Amino acid sequence: MEASRDTALEAELRALAGSVPDPELPVLTLAELGVLRGVEVHGPGRVTVRLTPTYTGCPAVEAMSSDIERLLHEHGVAEVSVVKVLSPAWSTDDISADGRRKLAEFGIAPPRAHAADGPVPLTLSVRCPHCGSTDTELLSRFSSTACKALRRCVSCREPFDHFKEL
Repeated sequence: MEASRDTALEAELRALAGSVPDPELPVLTLAELGVLRGVEVHGPGRVTVRLTPTYTGCPAVEAMSSDIERLLHEHGVAEVSVVKVLSPAWSTDDISADGRRKLAEFGIAPPRAHAADGPVPLTLSVRCPHCGSTDTELLSRFSSTACKALRRCVSCREPFDHFKEL
């Protein structure tokens, strides 16, 4: 009976931690971004949360950790430990379908999904989140964050961020 209670509590705490918005892309939650790797209950009021940064030097991990700690403290967890997990590495494939949809709606071209069982597309085109054209050009390999590139649509002339594939 105790194990099922812990499992239910872990699921509840995972949902809470996963609901924290990403500090650099607040349109996405940590669950949608795919950086939340797990939550473990170690006893009454003691929890470990595992996060994998989008890249090793990601400065947003500290803000993510603080936000998770604050939220779980507000929900009665006395001792919260957030640990970075670097293996397996985060990949843009970890972004959920809802996360990809939200990025596009926010005006950021989502990364292309890798096909698990099919041919690898040879096209390097990036679809404009404003008009849908694939006639886009790279303006800068880096944008407001290291994980995004700055592009411009040749058709509608609008600049936009592209979340780079990793």
